[in-house]
Amino acid sequence: STTSSTTTTYLLLVKGVSQLVTVCAEKELFKVGDAQANISLIEDGAIVVGHDGSIVAVGPTAEVMSKYNESDFESVVDAKGKSIVPGLVDGHTHPVWSGDRVHEFKLKLAGATYMEIHQAGGGIGFTVGHTRKSSQEELENLFRERLDRMMKLGTTVVEAKSGYGLDLETEVKMLKVIHEVSKQHPLSVVANYCGAHSVPKMDGVSVSEATEKIVTVDIPELAKLIEAGEISPTLIDVFCEKNVFEIEDTKRILEAGKAIGLESNFHGDELTPIKGGELAGEIGALAMSHCEETTDAGMDALAKRPTFATLLPTTAYFLKLTYPRAREMIKRNVPVALGSDYNPNAHCMSMPFVMNLACVNMGLTLEESLVAATINSAASLGVSDKYGSIEVGKQADFLLLGHPQWEHLIYELVDPPIEAVFKAGKK
Repeated sequence: STTSSTTTTYLLLVKGVSQLVTVCAEKELFKVGDAQANISLIEDGAIVVGHDGSIVAVGPTAEVMSKYNESDFESVVDAKGKSIVPGLVDGHTHPVWSGDRVHEFKLKLAGATYMEIHQAGGGIGFTVGHTRKSSQEELENLFRERLDRMMKLGTTVVEAKSGYGLDLETEVKMLKVIHEVSKQHPLSVVANYCGAHSVPKMDGVSVSEATEKIVTVDIPELAKLIEAGEISPTLIDVFCEKNVFEIEDTKRILEAGKAIGLESNFHGDELTPIKGGELAGEIGALAMSHCEETTDAGMDALAKRPTFATLLPTTAYFLKLTYPRAREMIKRNVPVALGSDYNPNAHCMSMPFVMNLACVNMGLTLEESLVAATINSAASLGVSDKYGSIEVGKQADFLLLGHPQWEHLIYELVDPPIEAVFKAGKK
């Protein structure tokens, strides 16, 4: 904020908000167990944002106005009859690729399974073929357009994986795309290196050979590029699945990532109960995604650190799988987060739709769903100190909803009443 001789000027004042949902009020970095159902909410609330894009004050309008009545604001929003929630955090996406898979959608509707398509060289392999051929510039343009669409749908922070290269050159190209675009785009991006997404048929290598190369060649090379400031992943991912990367290979890759400072945030227990949850607990992973087949013992292992269970209801919806047992996870003190799993197999960028699916098909309450798509998904990426709630000191990322009750964000399917998306206090 700038100070003249008489008044202090701030970037933004939002006042008279019918329901200002801050989610947290005690600087909690995540919510677990019964707390997942409790959200902080201020009626007739106000927010003051400083010029650096961070929140300076939040509270009841009367209280905030009495403290800031001598101040000037670059813009003032009267939010009477409207509600506000934190910007949504998408905890799991694959947003850098070319070559869509609408033809596979037809095959799936006709009864083909994900693994049948995968083993016939489709699925990830199909996208890899296209992504390898695309230039960095082409992928940057596609990624930028996708971020624009995500932001319109209320996402202000997104996790972005590589994983459609499966060779060092293309994985680096994808990580450079994420690095370059995120420098210019307002949406905050957390990069996740996913070189162990699959073992490409076209390369004729075995899983153990692929693992060996990732650990001994690729990860040391990534470390150099991180050091040089050319790429910026903070997470590492492996598709831990039967006939893909099984437990021992997954552990080896994740530990090699940990050695260069990358936190584990990986795919586990999606199609088979491979004991991904147990592995996550053993290595102290930050997050494990999918969890459709996680056992009770796996959940108890996740609760240790705790490791976030990033649930992706779109996957179960598109692939007609069993939904993850979200209620049991909450009962066993596993913090639940949400992601869209945006990719060519599950083409969904809408976190409000994901939240609706989570409520209808996984039994989350509206409050639990909001927590999972804000503070907990931010925590699953290691960024909940800065994002995921509306509290003093955090970045001013929030959605202005054209209804006095915030629940309409989830209730109004397909076209939720998002009137404006504020990122660091700017529309």
